[in-house]
Amino acid sequence: MDNSTLAHARILWDYHHVNLPLRVSDCILALGSHDLRVAERAAQLYLDKWAPKIIFSGGLGRLTSDIWTISEADQFAAVAVAAGVPVTDIIVENRSTNTGENIAFTRELLVSLNLSPQSFLVVQKPYMERRSFATFQKVWPEKDVIVTSPQISFDNYPTPEISMKSVINIMVGDLQRIIDYPALGYQIYQHVPPRVMKAYEQLIELGYTEQLAYNSNR
Repeated sequence: MDNSTLAHARILWDYHHVNLPLRVSDCILALGSHDLRVAERAAQLYLDKWAPKIIFSGGLGRLTSDIWTISEADQFAAVAVAAGVPVTDIIVENRSTNTGENIAFTRELLVSLNLSPQSFLVVQKPYMERRSFATFQKVWPEKDVIVTSPQISFDNYPTPEISMKSVINIMVGDLQRIIDYPALGYQIYQHVPPRVMKAYEQLIELGYTEQLAYNSNR
């Protein structure tokens, strides 16, 4: 992978971060994925007393349905328990298959439990901060939300299980959703600067199209 490709990818990585400062909240909402470091970040935030409860949300989605048989939320909860989070402070929502469902199904579950937190500290992968924020604001706009992620740099993020190629493909797919989902009613609008659009288009031309929702000529 050449330096030009990595430079384009780093532009998307930086854009996907919303860089919101942490704030003490009523609960932590960790959105499920294939990256267990999200669960580790959520657990540490709990242990550092940023919120008194953790909700783990996620069944099996587009990145996990082919690799796992146990739900994302249940695996995340196990990571948190191993880190020292009491089971009594964990709530599990394990039916959702995408970001919108993460939030909508969590809302339904909390209503069924007679719980009404007003502020959320949402934890997601670094390159899904912006889309998670935009989705939460659309689905549950009356709540306060801060979005954060594992504190890992672009260069250090890939692992043997999560390759740089995979990360770039997912970032391209998520940016397509940021661009197009507001018109479909899934997210609030997020401005995409020309520099970010150019990097996105270059990466599509280079073949990073595996996670696009549909073929794009952008």
